[in-house]
Amino acid sequence: MALHLTRIDDLAVVTLDRPEVLNALNFELLRDLGAALDQAAGGDARALLVMGAGARAFCAGADVKELMGRSLRAQRDGAALGQAVFAKLDALPIPSVALISGYAFGGGLELALACTFRLAAKSARLGLPEIKLGLIPGYGGTQRLPRLIGEARALDMILTGRTVEAEEAERIGLVNRIVEGDLIEAGANFAREMTGFSLPALRLARDAVHRGLAFPLKEGLEIEADLNTLAFQTADAVEGMLAFLEKRKPAFRDG
Repeated sequence: MALHLTRIDDLAVVTLDRPEVLNALNFELLRDLGAALDQAAGGDARALLVMGAGARAFCAGADVKELMGRSLRAQRDGAALGQAVFAKLDALPIPSVALISGYAFGGGLELALACTFRLAAKSARLGLPEIKLGLIPGYGGTQRLPRLIGEARALDMILTGRTVEAEEAERIGLVNRIVEGDLIEAGANFAREMTGFSLPALRLARDAVHRGLAFPLKEGLEIEADLNTLAFQTADAVEGMLAFLEKRKPAFRDG
């Protein structure tokens, strides 16, 4: 099987396993990824790590051979499939972390962009090279990239198709951190900076940011106020405030 869903303690791990083609995304792999994300969403993991097999590539993009000679309807359906699967990842009720080693090109970078966070090894090379094939990104790259790094920088990458190395990616906010040593261990440690907190609170905080970005500041503040009020209604909020007053560590139960 070209995709594996495993566990490291309280973390779910999705591994793209097509190293012979640099973990390129074909439609079968996209469907398997969607099923794995559904399973992760319904399980008890507290965060998700996303990685590619081998050190050469996180994911080198779409399987170009599969894209040749298809009808307009088939091409549109293919883009819709990729966007739908990555939307599941974006909306996952737990934080997700892309662990990028080697190439993250095209659909591979779009996969990483749909994660909550991105960690990169020094070997990471990121880009949206579709323009070099006479194409444009189709799995969310033209929408998520400018929201992450700004319109000007996103257009620079998309219209030139250039490759961004790890240090520049960190500088422009494309990746959160560059890590040395074992990437999986670093990803697990990073995820565990959040996994001890209340999952409902983490979800509400992410929703406030994501939803607010679609509106002017005034409306965004109203969204924040609504979700802040909702957070106060959780048992975890009561526990958190009591623990603070009692000078002890809170025991969150995700309720």
